[in-house]
Amino acid sequence: MKRKTRDPGNKSSNTRRKAISCKGQHSISYTLSRNQTVVVEYTHDKDTDMFQVGRSTESPIDFVVTDTISGSQNNDEAQITQSTISRFACRIVCDRNEPYTARIFAAGFDSSKNIFLGEKAAKWKNPDGHMDGLTTNGVLVMHPRGGFTEESQPGVWREISVCGDVYTLRETRSAQQRGKLVESETNVLQDGSLIDLCGATLLWRTADGLFHTPTQKHIEALRQEINAARPQCPVGLNTLAFPSINRKEVVEEKQPWAYLSCGHVHGYHNWGHRSDTEANERECPMCRTVGPYVPLWLGCEAGFYVDAGPPTHAFTPCGHVCSEKSAKYWSQIPLPHGTHAFHAACPFCATQLLGEQNCIKLIFQGPVD
Repeated sequence: MKRKTRDPGNKSSNTRRKAISCKGQHSISYTLSRNQTVVVEYTHDKDTDMFQVGRSTESPIDFVVTDTISGSQNNDEAQITQSTISRFACRIVCDRNEPYTARIFAAGFDSSKNIFLGEKAAKWKNPDGHMDGLTTNGVLVMHPRGGFTEESQPGVWREISVCGDVYTLRETRSAQQRGKLVESETNVLQDGSLIDLCGATLLWRTADGLFHTPTQKHIEALRQEINAARPQCPVGLNTLAFPSINRKEVVEEKQPWAYLSCGHVHGYHNWGHRSDTEANERECPMCRTVGPYVPLWLGCEAGFYVDAGPPTHAFTPCGHVCSEKSAKYWSQIPLPHGTHAFHAACPFCATQLLGEQNCIKLIFQGPVD
C-alpha cells in the first residue's frame, strides 16, 4: 500500500467525499476542523502484503486482539467494562521479496477501506507536505537491543505514527501533543519486537528467529528430564513431578511448590501460615524465610524463550518456570500497563511481577536414596 504523492486535500468537498466512498480506494481522512478535512489516497502495491490487527471482528482485521487479563485475577475481577484497544489498531506491511521486511503503522483501514482521524486526534503536516497523526491511545513499539537472543537487553519504547514515523512517547498515552521525531529509528519490526496496543502487548517473531527458538518438543524433553531426576520434597520426602503441558490448569498431587522468597522447592503442605489475613504468606521450613508459597508451572510457550536452557528460575508471584536467561530478560522489560503505567509481567500469564528481582532461582533437593 503506497501513499500517493499528490495531496488531495485541496480537492472540492464533493471530490473528497467520492474518494472516501470509493470501495476500491484506500484513504486516510484527517479532520482538521468541522469544515476542513484532508483526504490522502493510497494505491495498491504489488510488492507488499498488508495485515491488520485490532479489536474489531470485521473482515479487514486479520488478527483479532482482545484485552490481556492477568493470570492472577479471577473471573469477577477480570470483567472489562470498556476496552482500550482500538477496533482498527494497526497495520503491518510485509515485503513479498527477500528479506521480507515488515513495517508497522498506527491505525487500520475499516470495512470501507478508510482510516478516519477525528478532530481531537493528534495530527500535523510534515515539512515535506504530507499529513500524519497518532491514534487515541497510540501504538507503541519496543525493539530489543541485541536481537531476541541470550544477550538481549530491553530497548526503548517508541510511538509509531499513522504514516510509520517513530516518535518519543507522549506525556500521557492520549495527550494531544506528539513526542519528538526520532529520525535515527524506523518502523521496521525485528525479531523480538514488542507491539503494545493499550490493552494487549504482542511479541513479533521472525521465521529465522523461531528457527533458533526451542520447540515444544524441546520444552517437553526438559520437563521429562527434570522429572527423571526425581526431585523430592525435603520435608515429606515424596517425589515431585511437573505435570504434563496438557494439564497445566490442574494442580496435581506431585506438583512442585516453592517458597518464592528463597526458592526452596517442596511438595504441597498446609503448615507455615504466618497470619490469617495473608493466606499465601508462609514460612519456609528449610530457611525460615517468609514469603509467597505457590505451585510451579513450566512455561510452555516456546516463542517467549530467548535460549534453550534448563528450567531453573520462577517468576514471582505466579510461579511460572523457565530458563535463567529467559526469566531475567522478561524481568527487566517494563510493559505498558493501562494508559499511564509500566511494569514487568510474566510473559506466560501477564501477572505483574514482584520482589527484588521479579524472579527467583529454584533450589531442588534430589532423591536421598
